[in-house]
Amino acid sequence: MKFTSRHITARHAAAVIGVTLVAAALTGCTEEAGGGAAAAGGDAACEPADVTLVGQVRNESNPYEAAWLDGGDAFAEQVGLTQERLTYDGDSTRQQEQISQLLAGDTECLVMNILPNGDSDTPPIVEGAEEAGAYLVTQWNKPADLNVTDYDRWLSHITYDGMESGRQIGDALAEAIGGSGGIVALQGILDTGAAKDRFAGLEESLAANPDVELLDDQTANFSRAEALEVTKTLLTKHGDDVKGIWAANDDMALGALEALQQAGRDDVAVVGIDAVPDALTAIEDGTMTATVSSDGPWQGGIGLAIGYCVATGELAVEDIASDNRAWFAEQFLIQQDNVADFVSPEVSEDDFACDNLFSRSQGAIS
Repeated sequence: MKFTSRHITARHAAAVIGVTLVAAALTGCTEEAGGGAAAAGGDAACEPADVTLVGQVRNESNPYEAAWLDGGDAFAEQVGLTQERLTYDGDSTRQQEQISQLLAGDTECLVMNILPNGDSDTPPIVEGAEEAGAYLVTQWNKPADLNVTDYDRWLSHITYDGMESGRQIGDALAEAIGGSGGIVALQGILDTGAAKDRFAGLEESLAANPDVELLDDQTANFSRAEALEVTKTLLTKHGDDVKGIWAANDDMALGALEALQQAGRDDVAVVGIDAVPDALTAIEDGTMTATVSSDGPWQGGIGLAIGYCVATGELAVEDIASDNRAWFAEQFLIQQDNVADFVSPEVSEDDFACDNLFSRSQGAIS
């Protein structure tokens, strides 16, 4: 299998996503386009230099989300712009306030690539962008009954099949503990589709591995610090019965590894999701079993690229296939036998080209 710029680490983001896409190429495409932004909302296409790019995630202490913003910076640099980096520390009120401030300004050529804090945070963001005329791409979290195709300025929603990734690491954990034994689970923020779907995937894995017993599950809110404390509690409660730890993201898996180290336990398998740098290192040295990559840097770039291509007129909203308005993106299971492919991947030169924006689609969200 050929790997491209997926799965790059935060410290390698700028280098790996240094694709050869240049602003002049996209500008040339804009000049040839006949109605992209105009079709989206009746406006003339924006000059590339007039586009404002904004990326917003919870915080930069999470390596995956920091890598997301680094990917946005890399894309912005390719088109001769800069990205405004926003974080809201997992505070939904703060997120809404930041977006309201953006939408109160000049929105004609505003492109936003947003990680909503939870499913319930997405509708007001979408309605605000639609009313203000800003271009919006969201990722991960949205209510199932909120349809992207009902909107003109909400261009696309990107997520990953959380059930698949949760099941993949669940199966890897079951294999690592020999097919039987007790495990504990660290859940993410419960009001997110990612957390719900990933845990549902674990439940599928448990059904397929009936000799693996879920001893306990607790939320650690996708936080390394919280996972450290929760894991300490679970280890005290269940002791030597814990043979494996399933974590809904790598930050929590790394917190669990720290708790295990403090407890002097080197007999517990740990799995997570996100392919952050420290997790890849832990898989390389054998202290962590598996992770799944959703390629944060690519996410940070692709959301801005979709908005940029529409804003500058290269892509018309009505020309985006309905399957690409809300879609699953590609992801990969990473274990010790293939981790090297993700630490030093081959660079793809066209991930953010306007005619290649949806190349990683795995199909529409049902």
